[in-house]
Amino acid sequence: MHPADHIRGTKSDKLKGRKVVLGVTGSIAAVECVKLCRELIRHGAEVHVVMSKDAQTIVHPYALEFASGRPVTTEIDGRVQHVSFCGDVPDKADLLLIAPATANTISKVACGIDDTPVTTFATTALGTGIPVIIVPAMHGTMIEHKAVKDNIERLKTLGVHVIEPRMEEAKAKMPDTDHIVSCAILVVGKNDLQGRRVLVIAGATEEPIDDIRVVTNRSSGETGVEMARAAYERGASVDLWMGRCDVDIPSFLKTTRYSTFNELATLVKGLDHDVVLFPAAVSDYSPVKTDGKMPSDRDSVTVVLKRNPKLIDGIKAKVVVGFKAQAKMDDDALISEAKRLLDRSKCSLVVANKIEDVHRGRTKVVVVAGGGDLHNFEGTKAQVADRVIDVVVRVL
Repeated sequence: MHPADHIRGTKSDKLKGRKVVLGVTGSIAAVECVKLCRELIRHGAEVHVVMSKDAQTIVHPYALEFASGRPVTTEIDGRVQHVSFCGDVPDKADLLLIAPATANTISKVACGIDDTPVTTFATTALGTGIPVIIVPAMHGTMIEHKAVKDNIERLKTLGVHVIEPRMEEAKAKMPDTDHIVSCAILVVGKNDLQGRRVLVIAGATEEPIDDIRVVTNRSSGETGVEMARAAYERGASVDLWMGRCDVDIPSFLKTTRYSTFNELATLVKGLDHDVVLFPAAVSDYSPVKTDGKMPSDRDSVTVVLKRNPKLIDGIKAKVVVGFKAQAKMDDDALISEAKRLLDRSKCSLVVANKIEDVHRGRTKVVVVAGGGDLHNFEGTKAQVADRVIDVVVRVL
């Protein structure tokens, strides 16, 4: 077994059964392609690489052969690889992803010129109707050239998906690998939330004791990020409201930050979404705040906590998903707690788990539906989030 097969599907199976051709051209950003290739495989994809001659001067084909576990196409030969992968044939590729795409490659593809292996694959894929994603990467002055801009717009009219680059240090850089992978999943995925507006409320509130100290909890925000990512990859228009967290928030997710219970309560009054997922760890109690800073030389202090109303009880949407976390509780008791939340808040679903089953990157949950149906999911948080979204789609 090739080492690439050991990592296949370790993060999710969102690309399971999907054949992705990764086209690599002569931008210095090609050095990122080993990482990109491996990440596609971690989500289940079968990756085949095609390289231009200029790309081979930056990254050796052996590196991408190792990364993909497949032979790399460096020139079109008697095997007519452009036809066998991107022609109108059985078992053709599901996606051609050109990353990085130079100004030269972009302009050639837009004009139907195919004088490199990558542009020949592109011409064939567009002729066949295979989805194509292009990720521009070049110096900033090049992407500002009117002809290059016009060619990017022409690609869009041809049905090519163009991922906008990050403009940093006067350069158009490839976006984060996670962003590119999520776009790939979106393009070839289920798209069963297309046209739906989804809100994910995540993270932890921070309730001030005084002007310096706060009361909060251990929520990392990771589950919320994965729920938002999963909804985005299914075609939804996603809003993420995030409190305190200790995970990176994907740049492609439209995010609003909040801090306190009162800030979140104000936001909730204006929500207008088809689906609301509420994995946020909202403080059940808030301290009576002391102005300034409490003295630090006392042997003890008393903090008065006042109960907060349950925000989820007032949320109205086609589907509302509540979350219930407990500790040191058996499965039957956990399900009973979830049903109580279901009855009280009129949620469509409740996702319940025990803190001892939650680890960095992994979790185990039971989803309790209004009719009493139970769904047990365990795996990476990306895998579990996708399974929860499956249930949401069925309810919709």
